[in-house]
Amino acid sequence: MTATVSFTIDSPLGPRTATVAYERKGAGEPLLLLHGIGHHLQAWHPVTDILAAEHDVIAVDLPGFGVSEPLPEGVPYGLDTVAPALGALCAALGVERPHVAGNSLGGLLALEMGRTGLARSVTALSPAGFWTEGERRYAFATLLAMRAGARALPRPLLERLSHTPAGRAALTGTIYARPARRSPDAVVAETLALRDATGFEKTLAAGGSVRFTADVPGLPVTIAWGTRDRLLLRRQGVRAKHTVPGARLVRLPGCGHVPMSDDPALVARVVLDTARSAAIRTPA
Repeated sequence: MTATVSFTIDSPLGPRTATVAYERKGAGEPLLLLHGIGHHLQAWHPVTDILAAEHDVIAVDLPGFGVSEPLPEGVPYGLDTVAPALGALCAALGVERPHVAGNSLGGLLALEMGRTGLARSVTALSPAGFWTEGERRYAFATLLAMRAGARALPRPLLERLSHTPAGRAALTGTIYARPARRSPDAVVAETLALRDATGFEKTLAAGGSVRFTADVPGLPVTIAWGTRDRLLLRRQGVRAKHTVPGARLVRLPGCGHVPMSDDPALVARVVLDTARSAAIRTPA
């Protein structure tokens, strides 16, 4: 069941209150799950139950996405605001330094949380921020086209398309390698989430100059890339490995940009293995 929590964040405008939606289940060490731009926490549903067998899993709608409120007026959507805000969210939920797994924008945020000491391990699935300028322009143009398509579709047509494999491929084939595996209800919900995301344009604008260039030392980091990622091409994983040399770079065969649905068992294993390696590093 989705709940909401409000908490204070630091911003260039001074302290402000943010409110986000989240789902929480399981027991064990905390594990924070972060979705990509235009998506929502339900992106993690294919793996949540597997992860919750070992962890206290907290999946969140990022500010301005899903059913979370946008950031307060005038507060920027940059890394240096949103990543600390996620740390404040964790504190509000009674969690200190969770394991963090993120996809795309969420992967970039997960790495930033690791870099700034807010995470005990990081799993980044096709993280943003390792692109060339040409690759960034291609990804942003694709995202904008997806957003425009979602906004142009009347709800009855969207629902009809979602009930056929070809329709689901047309709606979500850019981000999934196996879009037919998505249920009609899931496809409708994520298309509406993309259409209605209040933080989309501001997040995209903030990301225009983002390059992740720092190491993330002192904690386990896994960077995983789908071999069929059509949005952030998998060669960016090699750059990520050069940037974070201590990271484990993992191929996700047959997976697209949002791999949790394409191969739930593999993605869950990658996340769990990363979290377990943090326990091995911690002295008794």
